[in-house]
Amino acid sequence: MNKFISILKKGEWIQTVLATFNRDSFTNGTRALLALTTVFLAHWLTNWDSDLLQIMLGVIASALTETDDHWRARLRSQFIAICTFLTVTGAVWLSLPWPILLALVICFAAFTLTMLGAIGERYRAISFGSLVLILYTALSAHSSRTLVASSIPLLLIGAMWYGAISVIWFALLPKQPVQARLAKLYAALGEYLQLKANLLEPIREIDQAERRMSLVLQNGRVVNALNSTKESILSRLQHGNNSDWLKLALHQYLIAQDIHERTSSSHADYQVLTQSFFHSDVLYRCQRTLILLGKQASAFSTAIQSESQPIHQGVTKRSIEDLSASIKNIEKYASPNRQLQALHGVRDNLTSLAKVFSEVFLQPNSDLHKQLLDRQPANLKDAWSRIKKQLTIKSPLFRHAIRLSASLFVGFLIMQAMHDQLGYWILLTIVFVSQQQYAATHKRLLERAIGTTQGLAIGWALTQLFQPVIIQSAMIVLLGGVFLGTRRTRYILATTAITTVLVLSFHQIGLRQVLFPARLWDTLIGCAVAGVAAWLLLPNWQWKLWPNLAARSLKCQADYLNQIVKQYQKGKIEHLTYRLSRREAHNSDAALSNAYSAMQKEPKKVRHNEISNGRFLVASHTLLNYISALGAHRNEFEQKEIAKEILDASKQLREALRDLASALDKRTGTELDNELNSIANRKYLIKEIKSSNYEADSLDQFILTQLSLCFEVLPELITQALVANIEIRI
Repeated sequence: MNKFISILKKGEWIQTVLATFNRDSFTNGTRALLALTTVFLAHWLTNWDSDLLQIMLGVIASALTETDDHWRARLRSQFIAICTFLTVTGAVWLSLPWPILLALVICFAAFTLTMLGAIGERYRAISFGSLVLILYTALSAHSSRTLVASSIPLLLIGAMWYGAISVIWFALLPKQPVQARLAKLYAALGEYLQLKANLLEPIREIDQAERRMSLVLQNGRVVNALNSTKESILSRLQHGNNSDWLKLALHQYLIAQDIHERTSSSHADYQVLTQSFFHSDVLYRCQRTLILLGKQASAFSTAIQSESQPIHQGVTKRSIEDLSASIKNIEKYASPNRQLQALHGVRDNLTSLAKVFSEVFLQPNSDLHKQLLDRQPANLKDAWSRIKKQLTIKSPLFRHAIRLSASLFVGFLIMQAMHDQLGYWILLTIVFVSQQQYAATHKRLLERAIGTTQGLAIGWALTQLFQPVIIQSAMIVLLGGVFLGTRRTRYILATTAITTVLVLSFHQIGLRQVLFPARLWDTLIGCAVAGVAAWLLLPNWQWKLWPNLAARSLKCQADYLNQIVKQYQKGKIEHLTYRLSRREAHNSDAALSNAYSAMQKEPKKVRHNEISNGRFLVASHTLLNYISALGAHRNEFEQKEIAKEILDASKQLREALRDLASALDKRTGTELDNELNSIANRKYLIKEIKSSNYEADSLDQFILTQLSLCFEVLPELITQALVANIEIRI
């Protein structure tokens, strides 16, 4: 209670309320609540005789197609969605009298719409909403073509009404989605900084590998947050003059990229630093500075979401001053060496990081480099080329499309055999729980089953407690908003809400007794079909995808290193080519960590090479950390010509990474062994120049140190690739 009163006195409750209002889940739910409320009010005040359930389902289907866009892009997406809706509902109307034809229509639509998702996120959402609407149309028809003819206009009315509200919402409140994604980004960075601080704890008996793995997995989340934030900002930069808030948002995104690069940097093996400075407090001071910066990033997240200014206490500055004093004390008793040089690098990086943090909320004085990579298709030819690339059995999306279509066909046969007029819930369950990855499907079907059971129980209780129709209608509106607000973040709650909505809706039209057993059994059957398909039909086991993902990660790191070296030769310029190479390196690293995370959730029988792949992932991420340190210090040395020997060593490292990537990407069996052994047996220039007399703290010495660290990681990458290849053959 005292804490609550303290928060009220400080005014923090205002920031908490504003932050809540700016959350995606809250605004998504509010839009749905507004759409459903106006529909129910119109129905109630005009005594409209039409079935309200179809309009509500149209609202839900339209909401499922929603993505974060500028209002003009949202209007265009809504037009495409309505045209798609008309096509798919018309196909259902034509084929409904012939069950086999209807099954083929559903399966063909599932495959086609799933493959359209290759174009981009916007079309993936439209495809999913259209597929759901097909089943809503069939469900509301009860196998009657006459009912379909009357249901389709109502479904489209609901879809268009929500689309109109969505377009108006994005036009009137353009800031909220961008701020929500920026807030998530800085929250993810805050946690990343805290995890990075754990690596600097100078304790001998700790599991450094486990801490590194936690850091690697969190890095994947940061990269995902960076990508979603970029897309949100980019969709608004393309339209006319940019307002001050959007320039500030772009500024904060670019700073977040810089923070990520600096935080992911490593200047030495942390275990070696622990051994060298075990009896000093210097690593604890480094750790404390990182923790403070992590807390500052979390505070920035809250400030961005509540549109307020964070309060700076100056603690980080004093922490860095104490760190510098501790290093000076060490220099009195220790001669210059590689570990001390690394300590200087950590100190300089933390100092630069703190300076970058101080600029987050400063309005940029000049126009920023606005060029960002637009991944949306430029024309129909580009869109078709993206789909065409996925039309191969090796593509996870193509395999998912086949698996989903086959699952729906089996579900349709079961529905026909059971003579269940509400059996389309089997198909709806399959659509909602089927994911590309086995682990994601397994998680989703468990959540679906739990949510359905809870929803049926809550729905039954509400029908017993609240008999008046108007009260039930109000609960339908409220729970519909809960479903659409939580479907991405809390799926069990979302499923509970939508099941309760259907219980209340069917209770009002007199189908309560039929609903309970049908809904439960259909959900369980749909989950079983989807689960078996994910296990047996073209499963995307991660060990099969791993070599290509690993190869792409190494190629991207080589390209990133190449761009960094060019920056040292020509000067620091944050142009698109450099930022793109940096982002691709981190994207590929995140894809590798996501694959490993998914592998850990798969059945033990198919977790081939789990240990060696985990070690490869940690080594690959460590390599990226060493390269990132080179990128982080691009502007901190006096510009001069880099020694030719070091440039040659950099070239050798890039060639080794590309050769290793090529070996992983194209060859298997003994050929891969021979190629990996060939890379391992090469004589690298770095060994010859490692002992050269370069000046301490010079540019050449710094680059040489980081390249040496990179070459030290290379044998581990080759070893784990060899182990994985041997395990596969066995």
